[in-house]
Amino acid sequence: MLDTQSVLEVLRPVQDPELRKSLVELEMIRNVQIQGSKVSFTLVLTTPACPLREFIVEDCQKAVKQLPGVETVDVAVTAETPQQRSVGDRLVVPGVRNIIAISSGKGGVGKSTVAVNVAVALAQMGARVGLLDADIYGPNAPTMLGLAEAQLAVQQGAKGEELEPAFNYGVKLVSMGFLIRADQPVIWRGPMLNGIIRQFLYQVRWGDLDYLIVDMPPGTGDAQLTMIQAVPLAGAVIVTTPQTVSLLDARRGLKMFQQLGVNVLGVVENMSYFIPPDRPDCRYDLFGSGGGEKVSRELGVPLLGCVPLEIHLREGGDRGIPVTIDQPDSASAAALKQIAQQVAARVSVAAYA
Repeated sequence: MLDTQSVLEVLRPVQDPELRKSLVELEMIRNVQIQGSKVSFTLVLTTPACPLREFIVEDCQKAVKQLPGVETVDVAVTAETPQQRSVGDRLVVPGVRNIIAISSGKGGVGKSTVAVNVAVALAQMGARVGLLDADIYGPNAPTMLGLAEAQLAVQQGAKGEELEPAFNYGVKLVSMGFLIRADQPVIWRGPMLNGIIRQFLYQVRWGDLDYLIVDMPPGTGDAQLTMIQAVPLAGAVIVTTPQTVSLLDARRGLKMFQQLGVNVLGVVENMSYFIPPDRPDCRYDLFGSGGGEKVSRELGVPLLGCVPLEIHLREGGDRGIPVTIDQPDSASAAALKQIAQQVAARVSVAAYA
């Protein structure tokens, strides 16, 4: 007999490939309806950026069509991103489900480029995304997101004044760059840095976000400690280039997060190789090769992806149009979109571990 229970039973062996658990047991199959030979239901994924979405839908359809009398299977796909919980003194930011730190051991590796494009890519896939520019001394995110001329509005909230984030390309942004002149240096010691980062976390109207991407400054200093001690991080991503000096510093940054109990989601190798615009089929290893893979293997963390160096990747950042928007079919945009999907998937895996 064709009923809701028989549909759920035939779907029970179908697993989420990342979580390796039954969709039925995870309560990801909902609203089963049967109309004659047509079966419809809702598939609730753990992220709008699920890299295996099409495969899961196909597996569900194949399973249900095994039932006698079923001719059509309609699957409506939605997502409910896991919610991080407060841990000890580290309190969640109201409305923000997951906070992800994008960090590096040294400067100049393209960490902000990765952070901005990962945020935009997640938004393109349907996620609600914010970007916190925690690089207080070198705030570049406003320029890269096309918001260099934007200003933050101040609103009166229940707990005092709150900042209204700027918005572009589906991403909400808060940065020190909105609060100082373009040529004004920030000459602060640690306590003032700690204060502004906490203000950006708790005195901003972030609203409901699936992911808050944090563009960290390079190194292992005050900003990293403040972020780790203030909020429960869903994970950290380490950005490096293939160069030996960059890889050495990447190891230090990665080990810092591990020693402080933060889940390292993986390593991103930026500037992995150069693709000349007049010879798109060629690639040149300007900074070496295989460094990111070596670090990930030695330290036991995933290599999330390798981003090539392309001229329009740099041009997009300078013009305020991320490459995932400006050149969506380019090799660098494809790599950054894949990295965004991998980051989202690993956040979900960690939440259900």
